[in-house]
Amino acid sequence: MLGLRGTLEAATTGGPLRQTHFPAKAKRVIFLFLNGGMSQVDTFDPKPALTKYNGKALPGEKIVTDRASGNLMESPWKFQKYGQSGLEVSQIFPEIAKRIDDFCVIRSMYADNGNHGPSLQLMNCGHQLPGRPSMGSWVTYGLGTENQNLPGFVVLCPGFPVLGSSLWSSGYMPSQYNGVHIQNNAVEPEKLIPNLGVGSSEKQNQLGLLSKLNKMYVERLGGEQPEVEAAVRALESGYRLQMDAMDAFDIRKEPEKIRARYDLYQDPRGDFGRGCLLARRLIERGVRMVQVFFGNFQPWDHHDDIRIHAKLAQQSDGPIAALIDDLKERGLFDETLIIIGSEFGRTPMIQNSGLEKLGNGRDHNVHGFTVLLAGGGVKGGTAYGETDEFGLRAAVNKVHVHDLHATILHLLGFDHLRLTYRYAGRDFRLTDVHGNVVKPIIA
Repeated sequence: MLGLRGTLEAATTGGPLRQTHFPAKAKRVIFLFLNGGMSQVDTFDPKPALTKYNGKALPGEKIVTDRASGNLMESPWKFQKYGQSGLEVSQIFPEIAKRIDDFCVIRSMYADNGNHGPSLQLMNCGHQLPGRPSMGSWVTYGLGTENQNLPGFVVLCPGFPVLGSSLWSSGYMPSQYNGVHIQNNAVEPEKLIPNLGVGSSEKQNQLGLLSKLNKMYVERLGGEQPEVEAAVRALESGYRLQMDAMDAFDIRKEPEKIRARYDLYQDPRGDFGRGCLLARRLIERGVRMVQVFFGNFQPWDHHDDIRIHAKLAQQSDGPIAALIDDLKERGLFDETLIIIGSEFGRTPMIQNSGLEKLGNGRDHNVHGFTVLLAGGGVKGGTAYGETDEFGLRAAVNKVHVHDLHATILHLLGFDHLRLTYRYAGRDFRLTDVHGNVVKPIIA
């Protein structure tokens, strides 16, 4: 089951592995997902050629995009060099820019399918079709959880992104590796995790009876019943979550200066800032992976007016910077891998949807986009790979999503070729039959 076939007991009990394949640089993961498609040429991949050729057709053969695309469009925002590294960042991310020396900016990402669904599945589960375990499931399968009263993998979103639970499903793995979805759209923990009276004596009696019935059922079946036992453990984990997670999810216990740092007073809703703060509180309590979706559906998907990215960046820039500072102050930064990205990027051309009034939007782009990594053994203050002069296609040191996943597992101490799960007669892995570790970005 697990690579090296050694630690099934640890996996089924949810405990940490006795040993990873090699020493890990990261012990936990925070994945900040800007769902919808962040535009690389307007954020972290500056392209002077777009200004030079603004309004002109893309040179060469006409590129077929998901929707009709027009001429090249320059970024509405200026880029500037920051930090000792001199990496260029768009003016819409001023706080990340101040901390850019902590980041590795992978500018040569590419994927396979220009539609949201398949690309979301690929980025989250390593395969375009649903049914495979998510990356968070693979992380908890390999590492287990350091806190038996909290899930190993938590997903925070005020509602649901496109495809919803298939993005954090454990697929064919036992349900204990499933991501636990919490709608982070309230401050009060009792609204995030309804307690349902679990402390009452009547509830305790009900749970005791249910436990006896489950035990009788397993005994009647005879022998080991790993699927049934995993389902029972998942339900027990849910109960412990109700009992013990109130403290972890109560951000009111944070000092006012910390809450202000996450822009919880500047942003009227504060969902993303709250998600980032909760992510820090969860990982310091032993949760292995926390994924924070920016918002419901696909908020970064702007076909009509890319300038809306400035508003979204304003809502995410401060909380991301606060998370970096917070992790450093608590000594957690070096062992926490932070990932920031989308399912794909956007085209450097203006989108022409055949409407009477031409907007300022950009179409989906899987041929070249950007993902940021920080902490967890990543080489900060570096840019890896390049897109072409217009930012359309990955051109130098191309990094497929499978390569990104292989690198993430490597930082966590796993050889992606050996971290496998046997199902339906064959060994599966997160990277399918692909993937190469991007070693130059590892510190």
